[in-house]
Amino acid sequence: MPVYTDEVALNAVEAQLAKYPPLVFAGETRTLKAQLAAASRGEAFLLQGGDCAESFSDFSADAIRDTFKVMLQMAMVLTYGAKVPVVKVGRMAGQFAKPRSAPTETKDGIELPSYRGDIINELDFTEGARSPDPAKMLQAYTQSAATLNLLRAFSTGGYADVHQVHSWTMGFTKGDNAAKYRDMADRISDALDFMKAAGVDSDRAHTLQTVDFYTSHESLLLEYEEALCRIDSTSGRPVAGSGHLLWIGDRTRQPDGAHVEYLSGVQNPIGLKCGPTTTAEDLKVLMAKLNPENEAGRLTLIARFGAGSVGDHLPRLIKTVQEEGANVLWSCDPMHGNTIKSATGYKTRPFDSVLREVQEFFGIHKAEGTIPGGVHFEMTGQDVTECTGGVRAVTEEDLSDRYHTACDPRLNASQSLELAFLIAEELSSARKEMQAKAG
Repeated sequence: MPVYTDEVALNAVEAQLAKYPPLVFAGETRTLKAQLAAASRGEAFLLQGGDCAESFSDFSADAIRDTFKVMLQMAMVLTYGAKVPVVKVGRMAGQFAKPRSAPTETKDGIELPSYRGDIINELDFTEGARSPDPAKMLQAYTQSAATLNLLRAFSTGGYADVHQVHSWTMGFTKGDNAAKYRDMADRISDALDFMKAAGVDSDRAHTLQTVDFYTSHESLLLEYEEALCRIDSTSGRPVAGSGHLLWIGDRTRQPDGAHVEYLSGVQNPIGLKCGPTTTAEDLKVLMAKLNPENEAGRLTLIARFGAGSVGDHLPRLIKTVQEEGANVLWSCDPMHGNTIKSATGYKTRPFDSVLREVQEFFGIHKAEGTIPGGVHFEMTGQDVTECTGGVRAVTEEDLSDRYHTACDPRLNASQSLELAFLIAEELSSARKEMQAKAG
């Protein structure tokens, strides 16, 4: 957590935020919770994705549109593979703060506070830039409000029309390297053509033109989170007004910590990152504290272990959940456990490692007879070169071309959509096996 040296300024910002309208509303969080409950039963599937950390300097309508567009494409492909609705949750409109392993960093013998995200300080390595500034919370709120305004317009204004989304996806499969995904894309086209022939098209079915889209971020900067907390007039209970779904990171999940205490008190659906150091005892305590009523859709466990390590940790956590009889949604974060430093000095994530962790996640749930309910990616709709591999075959030498992230490497639009096709194949295969057993 940052140390704000000007307490008067901090108190003034918190008081100002407390007067502002909430960014999200209690009814929206209840709807999302019901959809996540369906995903925990295998009746839906969670797609959560977006920036590692939003920035003030890169903020634009085009960037929001491009990420939203890719998530719609991914969701369509996953819907076809899983044959269930896909719950779309963006890491957007609030994902500004980043945890750091060390409070300071040193360059050329100079020690300064670590960069903690634009909501707290700045990336430039100067004393002034790295000093935590509470006024940045007001800028984060304003940018989040503008982002949500545009997302809501895109979601309901016709931009999300299913036929338009599929036409974008068909463009992806025209490339020679993506030809292997053309068969599934063609089958989606056939399904849409059949629906149109049967009289179910965008002109007649409003649901083919609109989508539900939710926002999420790590609940890290508690000064900001608490200032935007409100009381739900319907239930009389606190609701986090900063985002629909908030999660606790792997560094802040201490059972007696302030972040757990805060999220245990709000009624939003919440996530909990589970890494290699998550013990069975800690998980038991956390599930009891974060979801004391054992409410379906309330708690999503986001597994992040690294390719090759999922089998060492996920089975024991699944066993713990089963022993407690806990209602949880299992989601896979294949990003944070697969970060490496390339030979060229850039942090990157190999596409093959990301895919392998997802496959291991699905395989273990199949062996345990449990439900793999979602995936969680750091991604962008922009054509960046931050993760290696994929059909565009980004190499380590390519990383410097368009390496724009201020924090962690993100999948680009092509890699994100390719991953959706591969996961859809996994979901389709699993569904066919279940049908064969049932039949």
